[in-house]
Amino acid sequence: MSALPVPPERGIFCNRTLNLRSIQAIGYDMDYTLVHYRTEEWEREAFEHAARNLADRGVPTEELRFDPGATIQGLAFDLELGNLVKASRFGYVVRAQHGTRLLGFGETRDAYQGTFVDLSEDRFEFTNTLFSLSQESLFAQLVDLLDEGRLHASMGYQAVFELVTWALDESHTKGDLKARILADPDRFIERDPDLPPALADQRAAGKKLLLITNSEWPYTRAVMSYAFDPLMADGQTWRDLFDVVICSAAKPHFFSLPSPAYCIEDEDEYLLRPHVGPFTMGCAYVGGNAMAVESTLGVAGGELLYVGDHLFGDVHVSKATLRWRTALILREIEAEIAAASAFREDEARLEELMTRKAGLEAELARTRLERAHQEQDDRSDGDTGGRIETLNRELADLDTEIGPLAHAASTQMNETWGPLLRAGIDKSLFARQVERHADVYTSRVSNFGPVTPYGYLRAPRSNLPHDAIVRSMSVPLDDTVTYDRTGHDDD
Repeated sequence: MSALPVPPERGIFCNRTLNLRSIQAIGYDMDYTLVHYRTEEWEREAFEHAARNLADRGVPTEELRFDPGATIQGLAFDLELGNLVKASRFGYVVRAQHGTRLLGFGETRDAYQGTFVDLSEDRFEFTNTLFSLSQESLFAQLVDLLDEGRLHASMGYQAVFELVTWALDESHTKGDLKARILADPDRFIERDPDLPPALADQRAAGKKLLLITNSEWPYTRAVMSYAFDPLMADGQTWRDLFDVVICSAAKPHFFSLPSPAYCIEDEDEYLLRPHVGPFTMGCAYVGGNAMAVESTLGVAGGELLYVGDHLFGDVHVSKATLRWRTALILREIEAEIAAASAFREDEARLEELMTRKAGLEAELARTRLERAHQEQDDRSDGDTGGRIETLNRELADLDTEIGPLAHAASTQMNETWGPLLRAGIDKSLFARQVERHADVYTSRVSNFGPVTPYGYLRAPRSNLPHDAIVRSMSVPLDDTVTYDRTGHDDD
């Protein structure tokens, strides 16, 4: 049977070559990984619950509104200036917003000249999950309230951030928010019919599958049942897909710290029994740690793949601490690829105009140097002044045509912040984190189905700034060579 073509936006994109044949076990996060929420609905509900918590603390919340188009993940909170910022991979701020007001180019330059977004500094907090959208929206609006003198005078921007974080955490821990999700799952959860077959293929290929989630057992059980069971064949349930289920995992500490485990003795009554040693296959647990996972399966390091949506809590820590292989689920990549595809003709025109501009700028630089030598030698040979004036006029005309195209390119996906993975012509800081910590990234877990559990995912040859010159010289390159940048090119 021939395989159906895979849409480009449903591909798996490799930063480091990943041989799925060498993977013995795959661990999955649940929220926004195995279970995809309708982001606007979930984040609106989270925003409204948090706003009620803030009102209980005396915050004026009557005018607070959740705008799903106002934020994206991958921004950083500047706790010193009260800004949301988008930075390039090198930490240069390319766009900034104070409260809900977007800063102009000059304001951004003045605020961040000589300042880089360094995620190791306490000044900056990075947003790296879709659960951050309500947090960003609340922070921006509370900064406005603080600047208007409507919050306690002793508060600063860091205190605003801590207050917003508390309000959202309280929404999750109280259980009211999750109860609302479970009361109306059709509104919040999007089923993926391709997902159960993809996981069944992995089990058929001998992979051990684990669910490792920070959500509590009652919520996990209900959400997984809703998302999977109607799609399962032959009366099976989601439990038939997983060898071990671990809830309340307390990631990221799950990957680095010893923690007690409790076996769920009665899954209906939620009765727990202390558990010591390796996990028992087929059982569900609360707590535990990654070392017990490795002991249970008899595998470690590069033999395990962990798949999650949180750049730090899922991907970074499992790789840095345990050297597990990593896959990031990034749902936005589907829309980002679609937007880039729709912009292809304009992108080609923009590149053509920028090439012409570069040529004119080079000619202008040479002409200015020629005039400088003439002035130094007290000569007036040639009409360098006229040539400079003509070149400046041509450049101004080009900029008039380039401007709208450049603006359209920078506002793809989001009118304020633009694409998630780009910052102008550079990669965004978020893209750099993806590149560093995720071996592969893709929009949804079911995208692993078409490549099969025996697939070999090769990283493409990376481009360097001088490669364009080499290509323009028509130097033949051996396209048959596989360039593996990290040594994970296993048999």
